[in-house]
Amino acid sequence: MKTIQKLMALVVITGIMASCQKQSNTPAGNLQNAASQNSLATGTDLSASSVNPADFVTGINNPYFPLEPGTKKYYVAKNNAGGVITVENIVLDVTHDIKVILGVNCEVMHDQVTEKGVLKEDTYDWYAQDKLGNVWYFGEATQKLTDTGWSTAGSWEAGVNGAQQGIIMYAHPVGHLGETYYQEYSVGVAEDQATVLSSNSTVNIRLGNFVHCAETQEFSRLLPGDVVKKSYAPGLGEILIESIPQGTEREELVAIKRYK
Repeated sequence: MKTIQKLMALVVITGIMASCQKQSNTPAGNLQNAASQNSLATGTDLSASSVNPADFVTGINNPYFPLEPGTKKYYVAKNNAGGVITVENIVLDVTHDIKVILGVNCEVMHDQVTEKGVLKEDTYDWYAQDKLGNVWYFGEATQKLTDTGWSTAGSWEAGVNGAQQGIIMYAHPVGHLGETYYQEYSVGVAEDQATVLSSNSTVNIRLGNFVHCAETQEFSRLLPGDVVKKSYAPGLGEILIESIPQGTEREELVAIKRYK
């Protein structure tokens, strides 16, 4: 999702230096530190063998990325491609399902994207929270509608074909300002990275003004030039995605519903 130009190169170097200075002696902390330190390297230390199921807990209550089973979040995305505007409706369904990956019980989120009532993308994402409160991304099974039919490109699972889990949200983003890390790592398939920009931003969407938001800038070498900023509100999670520079993409939370 983003471009790697000279400014980003400086951010990358800063992220590596900051990451290497932060250490923790706890098992879960070592996992967290490994993800941070290897986010811009090859990921060799962040391997499937580094996962200890005992480091993870049941449920995900990280305030910036809460996943309560039986909850649906609704988003509207507007994309402007050369003056052609398209509108997509996105539903994130936090299911009651559990998928075991590398011995870790991962919560399953069902993500569907429609355009004019037509299903364009259908994805199952797998997340787990460690004892420190960091939320890890263990993979996804995705299908996207293309001109030639449905494609599963972009699907990956930690521990399969060299794929490695990444951090989707730190427990305390304030302690990682300026750091860049992998959110997912499967060579040539999924290599999204993020840099923590802020932990105390005010964000305005149609649902209102939200304070003390965490913000990240996200990108991937697989999609050069595609850079977005994501905003996460305490207690709600992701509320806004904007393209950088602004104007080509804006996706915001419009409703949350409990269904069981």
